[in-house]
Amino acid sequence: MEKNDMLINVVLFSPLVGIVLLLIMGRVREERIKWVALVSSLVTLAFSLLLLGAFDPSKAEMQLENLGEWFRLGNYVVSYYVGVDGLSILLVLLTAFIMPLAILFSLYHVKERVRLYYSFLLLLEFAMIGVFVAQDLFLFYVFWEVSLVPMYFLVGIWGSEQRIYAAVKFFLYTMAGSILMLLAILWMGNYFGTFNVMAIKAAVEAAAGTPQGAFPSAVTELLLFLGFFIAFAIKVPIWPLHSWLPDAHVQAPTAGSVILAGVLLKLGTYGLVRFNLGLFPQMSVTLAPIIGVLAVIGIIYGAWVSYAQTDVKKLVAYSSISHLGFVVLGIFALNAAGISGATLQMINHGISTGGLFLMVGMLYERRHTKAIDAFGGVWKVMPVFSGLALVITLSSMGLPGLNGFVGEFTILLGTAGSPVLGLLFAFFGTIGVILAAVYLLYMWNKVFMGEYKAPAPEPHSAFALAPAAGGGHEGEGEDVQAAHADHGAQAHADHAHDGANPYTPLTWNELTALIAVVIAALVIGLYPRPFFGYMDASVAATAAEVGRYIPSATAETIQAE
Repeated sequence: MEKNDMLINVVLFSPLVGIVLLLIMGRVREERIKWVALVSSLVTLAFSLLLLGAFDPSKAEMQLENLGEWFRLGNYVVSYYVGVDGLSILLVLLTAFIMPLAILFSLYHVKERVRLYYSFLLLLEFAMIGVFVAQDLFLFYVFWEVSLVPMYFLVGIWGSEQRIYAAVKFFLYTMAGSILMLLAILWMGNYFGTFNVMAIKAAVEAAAGTPQGAFPSAVTELLLFLGFFIAFAIKVPIWPLHSWLPDAHVQAPTAGSVILAGVLLKLGTYGLVRFNLGLFPQMSVTLAPIIGVLAVIGIIYGAWVSYAQTDVKKLVAYSSISHLGFVVLGIFALNAAGISGATLQMINHGISTGGLFLMVGMLYERRHTKAIDAFGGVWKVMPVFSGLALVITLSSMGLPGLNGFVGEFTILLGTAGSPVLGLLFAFFGTIGVILAAVYLLYMWNKVFMGEYKAPAPEPHSAFALAPAAGGGHEGEGEDVQAAHADHGAQAHADHAHDGANPYTPLTWNELTALIAVVIAALVIGLYPRPFFGYMDASVAATAAEVGRYIPSATAETIQAE
């Protein structure tokens, strides 16, 4: 059956149109390249808002679909099948919202290989949207793998001094999980005779309650579940598969960190809901307590390690492990409240932690250091920036009235009432909330409060004054930074002589990006109802389907949520 809704295609392929424009522009001023990239991302955002307007929240099924045969291999048909439901529509909007913020920040901070840089950003946007809308397993895997390539190069080319190590580690970790997922996809395509996610899901639902179920054996279902789960757990990341994340965040350029935290990690949490819960409900119920334990460990571990950091960017990186542990906990609460809270918290984390990385990037561009102890009293020299940064910090902390509180509260509510987790898991989750306040307030106090710490005057020798690797503008590799050493030395010498304040006021693009984050945090925090409304029908259907596999004594809890 052909389905031809063109709006979703427009949203998906708009970033590619931007890439084509960048490639055919020829030799032009860098400003034009930057503006073409920014306008392209804003056009994608506009179309995603139209997609949201065309979406019917009352329907649980896939909407705005485009389905057609892509290619055929013998008896196997691979379809181009894209569509959205309540589980994915807000994630598409999040992707389209985060990308302009990343580009806005980059306008005056990325100075090398500009055309290539923005082409990779738009390619990454295309791939991430593709992951959220793909409803064919093979097509999903293609988008999943494509998303690795631009992020690998963004970290490896425009990152800091250990960028190659971080990029390779990111790629190898994610690829290892992807291979397991590919094997599971190939088996399922062969067994079910299709890669169509909705068709496979229908077959699984039809087999519910039968003696054998949808799979030949429980061991087979377990192996398939793990094939998908490990790939998604690495991407989230879930403890103990997290070690690639701090390195990638710290070494990535600021825009790369914003996109990585804002959207790319959500590919993993989205996959857990769409595929693990959707295609393997029985195994999701069986393994939920074990996964809940991993989530709780991640919540507490990530928060505890964040507090120990001396690098402000690494502190924010470890906070992602903790915050996304909440998302995983909500997903495997396996009830409507938990899954709704987890889905909203994906959006919240993208906004709040993306904002934190923007904040860190703006500080780095002014001081060229990420050491927490190097800062102090920033509030006194940048009051507007500090006020906006405070709101973003509080939103990440989960202050009532801001977006983080709504998601975490709903997750804990769902976890406490979960038939497979329960109050004990919710108790340990609340410890993570308390620890988040500890490490975020610690960071805030060290960086923004107290006496103003002016940069120490540096020696006047050119050797001592040359910026360290990774200490120049973003987008400058070590070779470029070395070429600018004399210029940097003179600039530092000037500061040493005249005591110039490095904390220059926010530029218009920086201010715009931070205001957008703050507005989003306030809107969701003060009026979350429409955001829950978009996902309610799809979440209820998912919870009800999983609830069929929970013993009847507790399944009533699922239906009542």
